[in-house]
Amino acid sequence: MLKNYKIREISYLRVLGRTNGSLEPVTLFWTASGIEMNIKATEAWVTVRSDYELFEPWADVIVDGAMSQRLMVNKGEQKICLFRNMEGDKIRNVKLLRDTPAFPTDEKTLFQILGVQTDGEFCPLEEPKMRLEVIGDSITSGEGGSGAGGEMTWNSFCFNCVDNYAYMAAKELDAIYHCVSQSGWGVFCSWEGDEKQAIPPYYEQVCGLLNGERNKELGAFEKWDFQKFQPDVIVVNLGTNDGSGTKDMEKVGKAVEDFLKKLRDYNPESYILWCYGMLGIGIQPTLENAIQNYKVKSGDERVKFVKLPDTLEGEFGSRQHPGQKSHEKTAKVLVEEIRAIVG
Repeated sequence: MLKNYKIREISYLRVLGRTNGSLEPVTLFWTASGIEMNIKATEAWVTVRSDYELFEPWADVIVDGAMSQRLMVNKGEQKICLFRNMEGDKIRNVKLLRDTPAFPTDEKTLFQILGVQTDGEFCPLEEPKMRLEVIGDSITSGEGGSGAGGEMTWNSFCFNCVDNYAYMAAKELDAIYHCVSQSGWGVFCSWEGDEKQAIPPYYEQVCGLLNGERNKELGAFEKWDFQKFQPDVIVVNLGTNDGSGTKDMEKVGKAVEDFLKKLRDYNPESYILWCYGMLGIGIQPTLENAIQNYKVKSGDERVKFVKLPDTLEGEFGSRQHPGQKSHEKTAKVLVEEIRAIVG
């Protein structure tokens, strides 16, 4: 017999990613945001609500670390099966993740978690060994992670937050992470040179790059409370779009320095790894010089540049973006770097 639980009634539940703080319902804005539970039951479902005009959200169901479903979420309310017909005496770790990133061009974009139904009980969650924050562009958003090689259509389906270096590294490190990333955006400008499409101006907000009155009402534009999540390590993977969007490397360098100052202001104890290189190394000297300039001016030694392995022939996914093999290589590099820093 299934029993209905409101999210606030679940004693042992972890909300993943930046949200507005409400549990009635839990609104998911960013890629890889979601909920995590340990459930001892034969069956469990989750009720969600979705809306969109252009880009439907996709969701991932992960049971005991293995992807069990990746599905498009239809408009309106619906139930998603987390698992069923399972042995009831075993505790299973379950995650439901928003697979797709925020969509600034679709004001109706919405993905909310309303409740859980199960015939069992919720059990305590183990504390993660580490907290990560990952900041990036389309690579970090998982663009190209789904779809055939050679497919160039830009839509919701092409994203994948699980076959992705951030998820892979966090899993290997037994970490939880927040992801702040947007396709086409940079540290100074977008791939088309739009200076308004840069991550740093929106970093203080819950999800300020969205648009529309409903997102405003949901608190997307409110200030993020950084005390809710202080990462041990911040991974920044920005610069790829700036390299194609502008030739003014002086402005890019200044944007890097300014963003590092901002990251340090809000995260005083975090190690910061600025990563770059999965799609070429065109502006690597600019990034390295800016990072060094920041370190000299600030005296902050908890910052490091990390060169990522390039995506080689045979390692691309759709949209000429890194595929699973490329993300696996990058995750391995990151894990080694992070373990060398924090153990």
